[in-house]
Amino acid sequence: MGFRIADEDVESVVAGLLGAVDVDDGPQDEQLAVLDSIVRHLLGRPDLDLAAVQPLGPDELALAVTDPTSRTRTHWLLVTLEACRHPLGPSQVDSVERYLDALGVDGPDREVFRDLVHVGTDRAAADFRRFLDTTLAERVDPPLRAVAPVADAPEPELADRLCAFAELPDGSLGRAFLDFHTRNGIPVPGVEASPINHFFVGHDMTHTIAGIEPTGPGEVALSAFQMAADDTALNTAALLASLVVHEAGFERSPSVAAEAGILATPGAAELLGQEMGRGAACSADFSLVDHFELAPLPLAEVRRRFGVGAPVDPDDGHHCW
Repeated sequence: MGFRIADEDVESVVAGLLGAVDVDDGPQDEQLAVLDSIVRHLLGRPDLDLAAVQPLGPDELALAVTDPTSRTRTHWLLVTLEACRHPLGPSQVDSVERYLDALGVDGPDREVFRDLVHVGTDRAAADFRRFLDTTLAERVDPPLRAVAPVADAPEPELADRLCAFAELPDGSLGRAFLDFHTRNGIPVPGVEASPINHFFVGHDMTHTIAGIEPTGPGEVALSAFQMAADDTALNTAALLASLVVHEAGFERSPSVAAEAGILATPGAAELLGQEMGRGAACSADFSLVDHFELAPLPLAEVRRRFGVGAPVDPDDGHHCW
């Protein structure tokens, strides 16, 4: 369930990650900051000094790390670091591909980033939109999966159903969900026309339970939290989508304009690692459950049920706890 790399593989994985980003003039500061945060908070090795680690090449990494799960999880750490290079050029993409080939792993990121540097942003954006279309529907809350979404008009029945959470007790998940929208100036799904109103119900519930606000760094941190809680195909897809929109910055999501290098902003790399660590400590993934069923329960009880611990710094501007 929780994202974990075997203890005996951690040092080799970190050495391989360093090798993969050692291109052109070497690893960039943002990549090193993100990797350092991941090593400390997710991999649990605050004692590991990156400056003292000898990088491993692709074949060396493949010889050292043979566990299939460790290899798959190394892939998603590679993707994260790859997206943190600006500008993202052929040297970085080709380097990551050599490591992925050696590890025998694959994913949708390869086509997106390969086309970005070798063909252009239009092709990469088309790759991303096609990929996004195949995953969004699967992230819809279970009670809404049989309801056809409306792309070009509000959905008053959905909005009314969600606004009825106002009748729930103080401290309930449902009330906290409405407070999340009021606090951030976001309309409750269904109030305005959107082809993915149904998706936003579960997404915003996940924000609420995790206590992560919808800032730029917070959006990437939330997807990293989900991936670390359970690295299913859907949750790794959520991480890739956040990295494309907020870090690589060549495409927008249905709700957020594209932006680049968000993890280079103050505190963002640290937040990412912290939320990965917090996600990995969860007892179960709560992003795809029936949130309507959970809405009447106290938010604190929902968090206990899924093992959601408090943020390292609840007052950092990226949390509401």
